Amino acid sequence: MIGNILVGLVALIHCYIVYLEMVLWDTPRGRKAFGLTPEFASASKVLAANQGLYNGFLAAGLFWGLYLGAGGFQIKMFFLLCVAIAGLYGAATVGRKTLLIQTVPAALAIAALWLGV
Repeated sequence: MIGNILVGLVALIHCYIVYLEMVLWDTPRGRKAFGLTPEFASASKVLAANQGLYNGFLAAGLFWGLYLGAGGFQIKMFFLLCVAIAGLYGAATVGRKTLLIQTVPAALAIAALWLGV
């Protein structure tokens, strides 16, 4: 139960990231979230939307795993590992904030699912 709640939380975090990257990227809220200048946000808007789409696929995979119930264990683990690895890469290349937002919640969900809690 706790594992599935954490999986749902990770999926919802990624839905919010999709919204930030695809809709709010060049708004004051989006620029603040990512620490962007107006010029950079404007120039990179299409790239951010593409990145947001990929985050949407991660969320969709996690929701799919939840929908399948106990039969979705491998799917949930696969997508959580993708999130955790992406978070590690983001932490190494963009900033530590990514580690806290993506990797830590994914790692907690992985541990909870693995332990069966």
